[in-house]
Amino acid sequence: MNEYSRKMLKVPTYNLLREQDKDKLPVLDVRNLGIDFGGLTAVDSFNITIGPTEISGLIGPNGAGKTTIFNLLTSVYQPTRGSILINGIDTKGMTTHKVNKLGIARTFQNIRLFSDMTALDNVKVGMHNQIKCSFLSSLLHLPGYYKAEKKANERAMELLDFMGLGDVANQKAGSLPYGVQRRLEIVRALATNPSIILLDEPAAGMNPSETTELMHQIRRIRDTFHIAIFLIEHDMNLVMNVCEAIAVVNYGRIIAKGTPEEIRHNPAVIEAYLGREEGNA
Repeated sequence: MNEYSRKMLKVPTYNLLREQDKDKLPVLDVRNLGIDFGGLTAVDSFNITIGPTEISGLIGPNGAGKTTIFNLLTSVYQPTRGSILINGIDTKGMTTHKVNKLGIARTFQNIRLFSDMTALDNVKVGMHNQIKCSFLSSLLHLPGYYKAEKKANERAMELLDFMGLGDVANQKAGSLPYGVQRRLEIVRALATNPSIILLDEPAAGMNPSETTELMHQIRRIRDTFHIAIFLIEHDMNLVMNVCEAIAVVNYGRIIAKGTPEEIRHNPAVIEAYLGREEGNA
C-alpha cells in the first residue's frame, strides 16, 4: 500500500482528502464539469476535490480526455456546463491569465519553454505577476528597476537550485537535455507562486533514474511549498508511488476514484486499460 494512502479520508463528494486538509477549503473543487465540441461530448460529469497539500493523479487510456480536463481547469477551454472553483472562487468566464493569478499553474505534455532564452530567464517569465516595478522605472532603468531585477534573479536562482538546475541557469533552454527541460518547466510553474500545479505527463521521455528522482522531487515540492499537485501520467509506477488519491477517466467520464491500492484492483480500471475478456463480453 502507498505509505500516504492510509491518511486519506472519504468526504461527502466521494473524493479523498488528506487528513491534514479535512478542515481546510479545497484548493480545487470541480463539480459536474463537461464540454462538448459540436455534437461530441469530450468530458462529462467530471467531479473532483483536491485538498491544499494533496498529490492526486488523473489516469486513463489515450484519448480519454485527460488533457482536455487540464485545459478546462486552466481556462484554455470554457466548459459547456459545470463549475470550477480555485480556492473557493468560481473561474467561470476567466482568462488563463486570471486563473493563473488565482493560484493554478501547469506544465504541458509538449514542452513549452522559450528555447532561445536562458533557463534563468524562463523562470523569471513565470514571475511576471510578482515583479513590482513601474513601466517608467523599467523604461528608464531607474533604481526601482534594478532592485526588482535583483530580487527576481535571486528568487529564480533559489528555485533552480531547489530542482538541482542551478548549474544550467545561464544555458539556453533549447540546448538542455529533455529530462532537464521537463524539470525546468516545473520550476517555471513554481515561479508563479501557485497553490496547485497541474503536471501533464511530467515523466514523458525520462529514463528510469530520472523518473525515480522526479518522484522524490514531487514530494519535496509539496512538502516545501505546501501546495497541491495534480498530475496526468502514463507511468504507473510513478502514479502508484507518489499519488495519494487517483481518479480514472475513460471517454471523458470518471469510472473510478480511490487510493492507489483501490485503483490497482478495480475491475472497471483493469477493463479500461486491458479490455474485457472474451468470455465476459
